Amino acid sequence: MSILRNSLAAGLFLASALPAQYDAVSPWWQAGQGTLLPQFQDWDNSNGQLRILNVNGAVQTQNHPFFTPLGTNGRACVTCHQPNASMSVTTVMLQQRWAQTQGQDAVFAAIDGSDCPSLPQAQMSSHSLLLNRGLFRIGLSWPPVTADGTSITPEFQIDVVNDPTGCNTSSQYGINSLQPTISVYRRPRLAANMAYVSGSGGMYLLADGRATSLQAQMTEAAAIHEEDPAPLSDDQLQQIQDFEMQVFAAQNWDTVGGLLNQPGAPAALGVDNLAAGTADPVPVTVGAFDAWSNAPGLSWRQQDFWQSVARGNDIFLTRQFQVSPGTMGTCSTCHQPGTPQWMDVGTTNLPSAKNSPELPLFKITCNSDAPPHPVLGSVIYTQDPGRALISGKCADVGSILVQQFRGLIARAPYFSNGSAATLAELVDFYDQRFAIGLSDQDKQDLVNLLSVF
Repeated sequence: MSILRNSLAAGLFLASALPAQYDAVSPWWQAGQGTLLPQFQDWDNSNGQLRILNVNGAVQTQNHPFFTPLGTNGRACVTCHQPNASMSVTTVMLQQRWAQTQGQDAVFAAIDGSDCPSLPQAQMSSHSLLLNRGLFRIGLSWPPVTADGTSITPEFQIDVVNDPTGCNTSSQYGINSLQPTISVYRRPRLAANMAYVSGSGGMYLLADGRATSLQAQMTEAAAIHEEDPAPLSDDQLQQIQDFEMQVFAAQNWDTVGGLLNQPGAPAALGVDNLAAGTADPVPVTVGAFDAWSNAPGLSWRQQDFWQSVARGNDIFLTRQFQVSPGTMGTCSTCHQPGTPQWMDVGTTNLPSAKNSPELPLFKITCNSDAPPHPVLGSVIYTQDPGRALISGKCADVGSILVQQFRGLIARAPYFSNGSAATLAELVDFYDQRFAIGLSDQDKQDLVNLLSVF
């Protein structure tokens, strides 16, 4: 049986194996605080420690545009991309921040840190999606427009079926307002390891892939999320890009598996290997963990854990199931490193999406001459139309760009809509959605695999 982490033995292992460089510093990074960001910093989490590594050395954050408020609401990039959360945010830290500031922190800004800007901002209930699922409001123009402002004629009609936040039917912010807008609610992605995905521009930072470059994403983020009335200067854009291209994040130590980048450990693991360019892409090759799982000197608990990780890796790469009509594949079919692709994995479209009455529900009715959704046809009910709000294509409804796997354990909840609270829930969802037929052991093996990246 694979190692579980909630035993007394695990606690004793944690106490005895804590690395010397561990430093339990205050977890919330406030915009404009001006603190030096060390070359590396280890952050405690439920499974061990995440490491943030700046390959160019310590970062002086005073007046740095990633860490300094640029707009009118007191936010900086770091507000929603916290180092200890693998350059994202978690619901635990957001709830703590609300309690510490009585909801006055800039992360709760009305524009997107509340369920709708028209709600009473002092009430926790007005920020329920951020506090409970880590979701920010994303307001997208409807009909969609291209990057140069050209209007796109959509292949479908969209109707609001359920609007619990009130934003999509709002006379000021909704689909029938003077500036027609669709509001969806999404998790922020990690702003790290971009050197591995630089060929995809800024696409990995956005669930719908609407950014055409990393700098285009930065420009939009400053204008919308920081409410910056002035465009970023070329120097500011370059400073932010330089930082994101040199900062790396990954799990660095596991309470059971031990230090992930020690000599002889798999090259796929540890932020040092990642930053050095010696890490294998994720997912790694079949058998990549076999030698380490049988390495001399491992305790029986470590060996059991690493054998589980090795099995999980091979399941990820070789267990076949139907990923789309007429197409067989594996987990790695969609999760290809460095190659952005979007698809409907079922997290937002009914009937496979988790029942979430707190999220909006839309009815999509595709034009008779439009290519239909490959699984759901021409009438689709969805909590987030995803890529279709950018492309206007019926076949794209619910499609979301797949994410990086690094630092997963430090940035729960999962999926673009935060519908999986744990890695176990994530694996369970995929097993049911695609009828993979995973055993309990298979599921634990996959969870252990994902936890070490």
